[in-house]
Amino acid sequence: MTRLMWIVVAASLAAAGCGALGGGDRGAGGAVAAKPMLHCPMHPEVVSDKPGDCPICQMRLVPIPAADKAGVAAPGAGAASVLEVGVDRARLAGVRTVEAATGVVTRTIRATGTVVADETRVRQVTTKVAGFVEKLYVNAMGQMVRAGEPLFELYSPELLASQEEYLRARQSAAEFQKSTLPEVRRGGTDLAVAARKRLERFDVPAEFLRALDESGAEQRTITFVAPFAGYVTGKNIVAGQRIEPGMDLLTVTDLSQVWVIAQVFEAEAQAAQPGRWARVTLPYQEGVALSGRIAFVYPTLDPESRTLKVRLEFPNPRGALKPGMFVTAELGAESARGVVVPDSAILDTGTRRLVFVEVSPGQFAARDVSVALRADGQAVVRSGLAAGDRVAQSANFLLDSESRLRDAAISAVHKHQDK
Repeated sequence: MTRLMWIVVAASLAAAGCGALGGGDRGAGGAVAAKPMLHCPMHPEVVSDKPGDCPICQMRLVPIPAADKAGVAAPGAGAASVLEVGVDRARLAGVRTVEAATGVVTRTIRATGTVVADETRVRQVTTKVAGFVEKLYVNAMGQMVRAGEPLFELYSPELLASQEEYLRARQSAAEFQKSTLPEVRRGGTDLAVAARKRLERFDVPAEFLRALDESGAEQRTITFVAPFAGYVTGKNIVAGQRIEPGMDLLTVTDLSQVWVIAQVFEAEAQAAQPGRWARVTLPYQEGVALSGRIAFVYPTLDPESRTLKVRLEFPNPRGALKPGMFVTAELGAESARGVVVPDSAILDTGTRRLVFVEVSPGQFAARDVSVALRADGQAVVRSGLAAGDRVAQSANFLLDSESRLRDAAISAVHKHQDK
């Protein structure tokens, strides 16, 4: 039913529920009744003391109650507004009531998330010397490598010269040890140590230096190995390519733990707190849920989507979460205790939140309430309602429309009488 139809029904109920006071008719005590007042059901500001049609919509004017009989206080009287709908008419209009009770409502925040790699588990492989890639062991993106596995062999004239320098310095140190002068022996040792440190500063693998010490002969190429286990997510070299110091050669990413970046709406951002539990469900595996936690809440809000980014951390030992995948994230739980009513019992007018309390059969009073939490069709009322009160949970809009019509009608009557 549209708002227009509800207003018409409300106006009809108002007209049927209160008889107009006949002009000149005498009551039981012989007193003359007040002169009847009429108004337009669609335009309650149109008031007249004579029968006729509305000048705006040509609708027939209907009687309106006096302020005391309508249950609506005159402007400035400060009394509560009570709607006398009647038991039978309330039932026909579909008004159903429910008793407010004390309870707890829990809300779980659900958001869409995107799986991304853990930035702390990404490593770029590079070198500090120039050279040529003699052999490439990693030939494709996505290839799995283990810690210590060879990635490529590099021929570097600079490293080859440094090896020769180190070996000669080591031989000289051995000869200087035969000297009787301490300064000579110490100088030979210092020379060998300096030559070895130069190789170490080139980030030469420890295994290579150990083999160099054991063999005593320089090696033409040096094999660079994977820093840890992971997948090759970046590859910028091919076999035979010349490389320069600092070039981004390979990227190895450990996906045993990943991040999920969830987008939380601004209205729910308060529930996203670091340390709270989180759970994600996979779009291609129903019934599978992974548990993690909220690790970080980003400090800025997206001005276009009005969402806040939240970072979740999840272990990923079997690789079920893959970077780029969309998942559904559940972020913790927010609970509130208080007077619980169905969410449909609360009427949001834009500036107020109202409930209609049944003060007696067929009579309802509007109350302003403050809502603490709404979730799963239930609402926790912080103030304005007590446990045991019976509130209307359906046809609230009809009650609100009738209340507005009566308020407008009484206001118009007082304005008409003041003229």
